[in-house]
Amino acid sequence: MSPTFADSISAWRCLVAKKRLIEALTRRLFNHVEHGLNVPGTRLEEARRAFDTEVEPQRRRVKGAMLAGALFNRAADIFTKLVELQSLGVAIAPDNHLMKECGGHLQEALSLGKLVLHRSGEEGIDELWGEPFKAFAYPIEAFYNSRYIKIAESMQTIDDLRDGLVGALADLPAFDGIAPLLSDFARAARDKCETLRTDPDIFDIWTSFVVAGERLVRFLPRLGAGAGDCDEDHAARGMQLVVAGKDLVSYITRARVPMPKSARELVERCTAYRNLSAISRARSVAE
Repeated sequence: MSPTFADSISAWRCLVAKKRLIEALTRRLFNHVEHGLNVPGTRLEEARRAFDTEVEPQRRRVKGAMLAGALFNRAADIFTKLVELQSLGVAIAPDNHLMKECGGHLQEALSLGKLVLHRSGEEGIDELWGEPFKAFAYPIEAFYNSRYIKIAESMQTIDDLRDGLVGALADLPAFDGIAPLLSDFARAARDKCETLRTDPDIFDIWTSFVVAGERLVRFLPRLGAGAGDCDEDHAARGMQLVVAGKDLVSYITRARVPMPKSARELVERCTAYRNLSAISRARSVAE
């Protein structure tokens, strides 16, 4: 049975929606990863040669990341032209050669995404590299369902980081009063996670998030009159945890992906700090 005009219009609208989604996801990707990866699709073969001929591991990682960027941009170029052709009445079947090439580029970029670091220099954020491929390969409804899951996981990670910092610091006299600041910041971060920049509430949501973070890192540990160098050093290390936690929550909130490796490492640092604090208190009592 040949496709009707309505079928053709529906297919074209689907392609247009996917094109716009892939473009938005690609912009989002390059906004959060390390600099220098937004290589034009027209330079794909140059990027591939540079990667294939590199043998030094660190340089090969960076060139692989640049190749991934070129692959993403080439896929976006192809998809744009396919949508333009379909708007002119040219039927584009799912098994079209260019459709397959587009999917292949996205799949290869996804495999290279493990070489890419977050812009902070922290771990890679593989989830962002997978999103354009999912938008291409899956129905749009299924793609958004997967995004909601990632946002929920991000919000849970924010809570885990808050709990780790509260557990490490809140019982220490020097950090009395920091728990409400941590809770306020985590709440603002969760609100930001589920709010798009196009939402009407973004002005209040983003402002609350920024202000809560500023208040958190301006906290001053309260050291007693008899505090020595060890006490000051321990308090300074506690504030280093606070700043690291604020930064990591900010990365997660903006990218809306969990960053599990970085989160796990920070929680482990919080546990080590709490254990060290317990040992110090025990020694003080013994003395």
